[in-house]
Amino acid sequence: MKLEIDFLDETNELTEEQIETIEKLLNFAADKENIETGSEVSVTFVSNEKIQEINREYRGKDQPTDVISFALEEMGEGEIEVSGGHMPRILGDIIISVTRTKEQAEDYGHSFLRELGFLSVHGFLHLLGYDHENEEDEKIMFDRQREILDEFGLQR
Repeated sequence: MKLEIDFLDETNELTEEQIETIEKLLNFAADKENIETGSEVSVTFVSNEKIQEINREYRGKDQPTDVISFALEEMGEGEIEVSGGHMPRILGDIIISVTRTKEQAEDYGHSFLRELGFLSVHGFLHLLGYDHENEEDEKIMFDRQREILDEFGLQR
């Protein structure tokens, strides 16, 4: 396995199999993106209330959302990049609303696991610097997500 993934299911709703599938999927995505072995990421599954709180606090949007990513490698103003040591690469945190995952799976007519996989890969690609602020970037990011999910075998 390429990634060290720290899973936390605050909802206690996910099965071991679901978490294992997401672990395999994120490792598959890390492989496709040539992420170095030993890189770390955390994935937390939360309620709508919790993700709304995080969204309000960090993004100024007082509403629940499906996934939020916090990349730890974005250099802030006045930060200096420390290199040279053999520290593991810490990519950041992915936070997923289990409630929204269920709702969206139903809305899109696919499985809960497919939606969970989609949101996990979406959050993971954000950690790697992908974005969808404009049409061109959105096409790149969404094509990449689809490729990863299809190759992994989690089609819609």
